[in-house]
Amino acid sequence: MTKALVIIDMVNDFVTGKLKCDRAQKIVPNIRKLVEAARAKKVPVIYVSDAHLHTDSELRVWGEHAMKGTPEAEVISELKPAKGDFVLEKRTYSAFFETGLDSILRHHKVDTVIVTGLHTHICDRHTTADAFFRGYHVIVPSDCVDSFTEEDHLKGLEYLKMAYKVEVLPVDELVKKI
Repeated sequence: MTKALVIIDMVNDFVTGKLKCDRAQKIVPNIRKLVEAARAKKVPVIYVSDAHLHTDSELRVWGEHAMKGTPEAEVISELKPAKGDFVLEKRTYSAFFETGLDSILRHHKVDTVIVTGLHTHICDRHTTADAFFRGYHVIVPSDCVDSFTEEDHLKGLEYLKMAYKVEVLPVDELVKKI
């Protein structure tokens, strides 16, 4: 298996800003642990985060947030990308839609995508669907994703397992497999 780590929407507006998710703080150390393990094993680390334009349809649902070029759309300091990491911008829920993610994965001959970040039941779900439809195996470390509520998080995980046969496991178990 050739893996890639995808970190979704761990940006200022989602962690501490306009769409603050209090539960995000607890996944930050777990994602950092996974990032360090991935970098040590030369596994591609790919950040895909909202960077909205004023014309984006998502703004009708959530209001203005993570606008392109603003500090609110930057990855939080605790998870800053390093040299060699990929940083992509997205304007919809899926990390695949018009971002170049699929091209990067194919270039690196990736067959397994590790999905982390926010929100289990929204962006993680849509990204997982698009990965599944493109033939990738998906792993979701349960303690590296979260949502606004425990209910949304758990329902999100159950949906991913049911609809896409996602492999769900804790970060400490995944780190051993990287």
